[in-house]
Amino acid sequence: MPERPKYIFVTGGVASGLGKGITSASLARLLKSRGLRITLQKLDPYINVDPGTMNPFEHGEVFVLDDGAETDLDLGHYERFTDESLHRESNVTTGAVYQTVIGKERRGEFLGKTVQVIPHITNEIKERIHRLAEATDPDLCVIEVGGTVGDIESLPFLEAIRQLRNEVGRENVAFVHLALMPFIGPTGELKTKPTQHSVKELRSIGIQPDVIVCRSDRPISRHLKEKISLLCDVPPQGVISAVDVDSIYEVPLMLRKENLDGYLANLLRLPEVEPDLSEWRDLVERVHRAAEPVNVSIVGKYVTLKDAYLSVIEALKHGGFHHGARVNLTWIASDELVGASVEEVLGRSDGILVPGGFGLRGVEGKVEAIRFAREQRIPYLGLCLGLQCAVVEFARNVCGLEEANSSEWNPETPHPVIDLLPEQKGVVDLGGSMRLGAYPCNLVPGTLARSAYAEDVVYERHRHRYEVNPEYHEILQRNGMVLSGMSPSGRLVEIIELPSHPYFIAGQFHPELRSRPTRPHPLFRDFIGAALAHRQGTLRGEPLAITG
Repeated sequence: MPERPKYIFVTGGVASGLGKGITSASLARLLKSRGLRITLQKLDPYINVDPGTMNPFEHGEVFVLDDGAETDLDLGHYERFTDESLHRESNVTTGAVYQTVIGKERRGEFLGKTVQVIPHITNEIKERIHRLAEATDPDLCVIEVGGTVGDIESLPFLEAIRQLRNEVGRENVAFVHLALMPFIGPTGELKTKPTQHSVKELRSIGIQPDVIVCRSDRPISRHLKEKISLLCDVPPQGVISAVDVDSIYEVPLMLRKENLDGYLANLLRLPEVEPDLSEWRDLVERVHRAAEPVNVSIVGKYVTLKDAYLSVIEALKHGGFHHGARVNLTWIASDELVGASVEEVLGRSDGILVPGGFGLRGVEGKVEAIRFAREQRIPYLGLCLGLQCAVVEFARNVCGLEEANSSEWNPETPHPVIDLLPEQKGVVDLGGSMRLGAYPCNLVPGTLARSAYAEDVVYERHRHRYEVNPEYHEILQRNGMVLSGMSPSGRLVEIIELPSHPYFIAGQFHPELRSRPTRPHPLFRDFIGAALAHRQGTLRGEPLAITG
């Protein structure tokens, strides 16, 4: 194994959305399969310090790590593909870099010097790259540079990685560049010119790519590879064809077929080891075999941008792979359910899921969807806000607390069954009162949750502010709700379920963040199993633990 970490930097050109995140994650999976210790990092050019306060409609989901870091959604791909938990140093933004540099300047750490992009900003970027390596001790770091080459925002990051190659040694750094090769219908040709211009732009700032990954909707011929090799000064074996595939989980095998990992291993002088991809090949076979249809309705606030629920989508697919099911998703805007015929909208659902979110808009629609799932005995899974809405619905319609609500949505409610804890009140900074990251959860023996996890204590990732009010625990339990997962203190509710329902469970956390394609999260696995049983008419009145 290498004595010092090696670095692979992944850049992109021509257009955004080419799949740098999936390519980075796939490459990391291939190299991990060679026995290397891998970590990943995303360098993001936006000026927000982190995605925590960004609009989900604009940015997509916030992916929370075990240590509580709020990060870019690409880190979800990294974790799912490598089955490795990442570190808060794995996400670097322009905003965080400038915030640190300005803080140092205010404290006089630059001794009155003029603070500039070079060297101060680029030095901070390089410091954060080194800090990740020190924190995780990897053999190799795969680092994605966000944005598109040519954008003004990403220039400091590109300059920093250019400098870093000279500082750590050229044999320790490789540059992988993704570029688009569009197919022009009238001429019937794939065009290399956009790739050529993208590489020219990259070379103009001092970076010569070692690998060019050509994104296209069809395979690239040997002739085109040789043309790109000649015009972009990359060996033919360094020109990789990356065609569109049916499932993102096929990408590592596609890149392996192109020998991307072998070429980079040779370039970086890594040990010649045949990658063990047996587990991944088994996964892809399960993906292709997943044919039994099951219909899941997602009742959410941000349904017009599916990336807002990216990890939820993938976790549902993981559950489907496990059961050989093809999960068909129906997206329901929760605010449109108010006043509508809930039965007409949700009547054909095999399972109903309410995901997380913040704020008042749409919550009454979620409450109505949960009531329908409870009364019609349709399998239900609630995530974070989905638990809070379930508690409100149960309190109103089963416990007889007609005006029960969350104090987040109605500060004047006489029954704040969801509320801030006393120690959270008075915290004014946005996010300052939130539970972020992994927290322990003690599971109650004999419950659906304990059966699903097959463990006594589990750790789940949180991102929320409000809790089930301890003053209402007793009345909820007296009316039939089981608090099946609790914090070690016994004060905070982590999981609820209804034993009188065939499958009704919700967590005050985000289980989707821990689901893996090769290891689906227990709650998603069993939810899809229950939805399949409901569709097939085999779901009974007693609680289920479908783990087969």
